[in-house]
Amino acid sequence: MRGSSLRRVAAVVVPMVLLAGRAQAQAAGQVYKSSAHDYRVVTVANGFVNPWAIAFLPNGDMLVTERPGRLRIVRGGTLLPTPVAGVPAVAAAGQGGLLDIELHPQFATNKTVYLTYSKPVTGGSTTALYMARFENDALVGGKDIFVAETKGRPGHFGSRVTFDKSGHLFMSIGERQAPPEGDLTKHPAQDLSNHHGKIVRLNLDGSVPADNPFTKQAGAKPEIWSYGHRNPQGLLVHPVTGDLWEIEHGPQGGDELNLIEPGKNYGWPVVGFGVNYGPGKAIHASTMAQGMENAKHVWVPSIATSGLLVYTGSKFPEWKGSVFVGGLAGMRVARLTLDGQKAELADNLVKGLGRIRDVRQGPDGLIYLAVDDQQGKPTAVVRLEPVARK
Repeated sequence: MRGSSLRRVAAVVVPMVLLAGRAQAQAAGQVYKSSAHDYRVVTVANGFVNPWAIAFLPNGDMLVTERPGRLRIVRGGTLLPTPVAGVPAVAAAGQGGLLDIELHPQFATNKTVYLTYSKPVTGGSTTALYMARFENDALVGGKDIFVAETKGRPGHFGSRVTFDKSGHLFMSIGERQAPPEGDLTKHPAQDLSNHHGKIVRLNLDGSVPADNPFTKQAGAKPEIWSYGHRNPQGLLVHPVTGDLWEIEHGPQGGDELNLIEPGKNYGWPVVGFGVNYGPGKAIHASTMAQGMENAKHVWVPSIATSGLLVYTGSKFPEWKGSVFVGGLAGMRVARLTLDGQKAELADNLVKGLGRIRDVRQGPDGLIYLAVDDQQGKPTAVVRLEPVARK
C-alpha cells in the first residue's frame, strides 16, 4: 500500500470468548488438535520470573531475559541458578525492565549480543539498545548504542529487534502511553522529532544508515524508518521475502499485524479499531485516512500481541510459511497464513496456557514459547512438539 492510499483493514477478527482464568499445568501426554497438526506442549525449563525473550546459542544453550533485569541460561534443560553478569541496570517498573535479546548475525565469530531495556534517565526511563560480547557465561564490553528520545509513563516501551541481510538492525519503540487527546495529528507517535511509536533502522554498530527515509528532513530523527505505531512487541524480517513485519497492541481492540515500509505512517492514534479503556469511549475519528497505511490483520477485541515468528522448519510441514503471534491477554498463539502480503487467521493454539510473551523457532525446528503471567510467579519456557495423527 502507498502512503496516499486509504487505510482499510484486510481482516477484522472477533475471537471466541476468552477462557476464564489461567489453565492448569497440562497433563502429561495431552494432545492438542489444530486444523493442520496435532501437538503437545512440553516444558523445557521453569522457575523464571516474567520471561520476556528467548535466544538460542550455537552450543545448544538458551538465553532468556527476565523483565526484572536478569538474563538467564538454560543448559541441558536446566535453568542455571546464577544470572548472567554484565546486564545493564534497568528501570524495572510498570512494563519496564529487561526486554528483547537477539544474537548478532555473525555471533559465531564475534559473540555479540543485543539487548533492549528500559533505561533509567532523568525524569523517568526510555527504551535503549545495549550491545555486548557473551564470553564465559557473562556479558563483557557492554555499551548502549542507541537511546531513544521518549518520556512518559512506565509502559509501552516496545521493544523488539530484527536484522535484514544488508547489515541493518531494526528496533521497535512504543509510544510510552502518551494519551490520545486533543489534536491527534500532533500526538508524539505522529511527530518525527522524537522516537515515540517508531521503528528505527540502524547499522549493526548503532550508527545511522545514510539512506534512511528522514535523514535529510529538518527536525526529524534520522533513525526513524516508520511511525504512527502504538506498542510494537513483535518485529521480524521475513526469512524468505525480506519483508519487514510488525505487530502492535491496540487499546481494547485494534491489535495490528503490519507490513512495514520505509517512511510510512501507520496511523496511531489518528485511525484505528480500539477504544479507550474502561467505558470504551471512541478514540479515533475513523478506521481509515489518507496517507496512513492499512493493517494486514486486526484483532477485535485485543489479544495483546507479543512475539512474532515466521515458521521455516520441517517438524510442522503444514505450518511452514505461517505467521505465529503470541497473545498476552488472549492467552494463545494465533497462527496466520500468508498469501503474498495477505494474512488470514487459521488457528488459535494453546488457548489458556498463560500469557504468551515470546514465540521463537528453535534450531531443532520446534516452536518455543515464553509464558509470562504478570504476577511475578515463576513461569516457564515450553515448546510445541508434533504428534502423528491416527
